[in-house]
Amino acid sequence: MKSLKLSAIAIAVGCATLLSTLSAPSYAADARPLIAAMANDSGEPSLAPMLKKVIPAVVNISVKGTKEVRPMFNIPEEFRFMFPQLNQNREREFRALGSGVIIDAKKGYIVTNHHVVEDADQIRIALSDGREFDAKKIGTDPHTDLALLQIKDFDGIELTALPMDTRDDLEVGDFVVAIGNPFGLGQTVTSGIISALGRTGLNIENIENFIQTDAAINSGNSGGALVNLRGELIGINTAILGPNGGNIGIGFAIPVSMVKSVVAQLQEFGEVRRGTLGVAGTELSNDLAESFGYKGSSGAFVNEVFDDSAAAKAGIKPGDIITSINGKPISSFGELRATIATLGAGADITLGIFRDGKNIELHTTLQEPTEITGADAGQLSSFFEGVSLANHDGGGVEVTTISERSLAYRLGMREGDVITSVNRDRVETINDLKDKLNKSKGRVNALRIQRGDSQLYLMLPSR
Repeated sequence: MKSLKLSAIAIAVGCATLLSTLSAPSYAADARPLIAAMANDSGEPSLAPMLKKVIPAVVNISVKGTKEVRPMFNIPEEFRFMFPQLNQNREREFRALGSGVIIDAKKGYIVTNHHVVEDADQIRIALSDGREFDAKKIGTDPHTDLALLQIKDFDGIELTALPMDTRDDLEVGDFVVAIGNPFGLGQTVTSGIISALGRTGLNIENIENFIQTDAAINSGNSGGALVNLRGELIGINTAILGPNGGNIGIGFAIPVSMVKSVVAQLQEFGEVRRGTLGVAGTELSNDLAESFGYKGSSGAFVNEVFDDSAAAKAGIKPGDIITSINGKPISSFGELRATIATLGAGADITLGIFRDGKNIELHTTLQEPTEITGADAGQLSSFFEGVSLANHDGGGVEVTTISERSLAYRLGMREGDVITSVNRDRVETINDLKDKLNKSKGRVNALRIQRGDSQLYLMLPSR
């Protein structure tokens, strides 16, 4: 992520102006602690008092691991025997740096980005006071690019946690501070403002609802903290937009509302059990809003409602405009998708709907996904990377698409196969398959496959 570099004079002028505004008699009394926190012992504008409390909760992360490197040439299967040396996947060692945020001092929990610890075999945490600890992964979610770590053998270690902002009242123009470990230099603080909210469609992650900021964020800041002037966590820095990974004043952070939802599921399940609403839709244009008599400019337009989905059970109809979830306004269809995806299966929600000139509320419970692909399939097992799976009518899990470069294809799985059991235990749905694989971690699993009129077994390697 990237940020506009502010000179010391500009920062001082900006803080002085803000202090003058906050000191006005008409300003709310609860702002007085904030005013005091923005001045040093000499009364000069400064973020130092706030940062002294925040910086101990932001850590540097270094990782080691091995990553599979696939062959450069995609040789047709019938000719691969002629070039075995070009057709073999190889592993190479790697090292990487990033940042993280302590969110629970009593349990030693740290939030960072998935891409910081992906494929990591060793994770080392360095605190601002110089102490270092090994950490382990509790769970990761590639779609939101979040990961939850815990310090190994955690027992009585004194830590500082960063409180999360619970007000959920961010506005464009709010002052923010980014803290991280850019280029491995060590802890670095930069400041700026919120440039935009609810950024989607950037193809940075699969599920997007970013805070955009001009606080300088560079390579190595990933997983670090974006905080408000109260010293509360409002986002996890995740991406930069610019040539060669350099700062141009456009950076993105995952909002704390999404972080809280994902972390809660990672703590409970070790994974995100994604919820589905069951609608297809589009962004709400001015012309579309006008044609449906909607006066607002934000919301999510519903094109289609899927049969037997949570949306269908709630009574949502094509042509509805979804305006809020659990009382929080929805700005776009991308924000709707990101919010639903992080709430988790089984979550009870209330949707604000605009229909036929009226605002109504509908209630429903998010359902489990009936199909998965990409990173979600890979989370079942690396065996399924490059495979798309869907619940099969009559029970079992069907392979809907499969890459010829995937491990599953190389070991004999084909499109149209239906997984009916794991180690002779019947499989009914994707979640059923996930549960049975989780219970048998570390063992070789025998998958029974129905292929047309015949049956066969495929051995899924231990993981």
